Amino acid sequence: MFYDSFLLSYRNIKERKFRSFLTLLGISVGIAAIIALIAVGYGMQYSITEELVGMADIIMIMPGKMVPGRGYVEMGVLTDRDVEDIERIGGVEDVGGWLSDTAQVEYRNERMPIQIMGSNPQVMEKIFGDVEFEEGRWLRENDYRGCVIGYSVANEYFSEELGVNDRITINGDKFVVIGVFAKAGMMAAADVDPNIFLTKSSAQDVLGNNDISMIMLRVRDIDRIDDIADEIGERLDENHNMDDFARVLTMESMIEQVESVFLILQAVLVGIASIALIVGCIGIMNSMLMSVMERTHEIGIMKAIGATNSNIILLFLTEAGMISLVGGILGCILGIITAKLVSVGVSMYIGMDMPAIVTPAVAIGSLAVAVLVGVISGLYPARRAAKMSPVEAVRYG
Repeated sequence: MFYDSFLLSYRNIKERKFRSFLTLLGISVGIAAIIALIAVGYGMQYSITEELVGMADIIMIMPGKMVPGRGYVEMGVLTDRDVEDIERIGGVEDVGGWLSDTAQVEYRNERMPIQIMGSNPQVMEKIFGDVEFEEGRWLRENDYRGCVIGYSVANEYFSEELGVNDRITINGDKFVVIGVFAKAGMMAAADVDPNIFLTKSSAQDVLGNNDISMIMLRVRDIDRIDDIADEIGERLDENHNMDDFARVLTMESMIEQVESVFLILQAVLVGIASIALIVGCIGIMNSMLMSVMERTHEIGIMKAIGATNSNIILLFLTEAGMISLVGGILGCILGIITAKLVSVGVSMYIGMDMPAIVTPAVAIGSLAVAVLVGVISGLYPARRAAKMSPVEAVRYG
């Protein structure tokens, strides 16, 4: 009986090609939107996670904590004593205290407030060693009046581009550019592109204080990173006589935060894309109701020669399932193509590789959803067709 239902459904779809195409197009758009958004979301998560994994041995320490309703609240400043105590912890290396504040930067009579970052040059190179230079080199300890600038500072902040050997004024003090960073990857961009880097002594003079706003370090053994982070937190609490004085961030904890954020983001995006799928469902229901009306006489004849209600329901559900299956397959193809195009565009824009990841589970799940949605949408028209009186249906023709 199923084979007969399949043949009859195929014949009806073929006879109404244009309407059937528009109906399956509605389903395909919804499925394509869902697949494209999930694929791009997975790709972004993968790219960010890969960058964080590359910095898995780094610990960041900031004096403050997250307060519900208020966000990040600073608890004070770090000190040289904190840096020295952290250096004495086993398994720690490349420890550096960072001075950070906004300063007025002048270049060819243009002024711009720019973030200044100052630390030990050797530590800077260890922490940001993966960031490439567009031109120039890293700071050295004796580069008292030298600076390294981020890509955005060099290319976007002033009317004329900055390069090596150009001179800028920072809070009234003159500096020469000795290095210009290339555009950084997604995760490092906020820490590198919009900033100017000075030696620690230069930053102290320019900013007018010795306050350490952040400490960054590397660990020798990544397997011990959580234990080291806990020990750092305890040491800082003792130094400042305060519970949870500093926020000690490991890359593992940041990866977990990224994954949780993307999970929520994907759920929201899929919810939005599902609106298109709902529209497709309405299209299937409308098409099937029209088919029932057009085939009333045919239904009456089928029932008159012995077709049962279940046979009629199976016929229309098969038709709805076939339309939604083809729409789902087309949607998968469109979704993958769209995701690839978005991936290429975003990769070119942000300057890093961001793949479009379509897993088999997502593709199969999308097809299953398409078929399920189609069958559910066809259920009401199928039941309506099954309840027709054979006499009235034949007379209707």
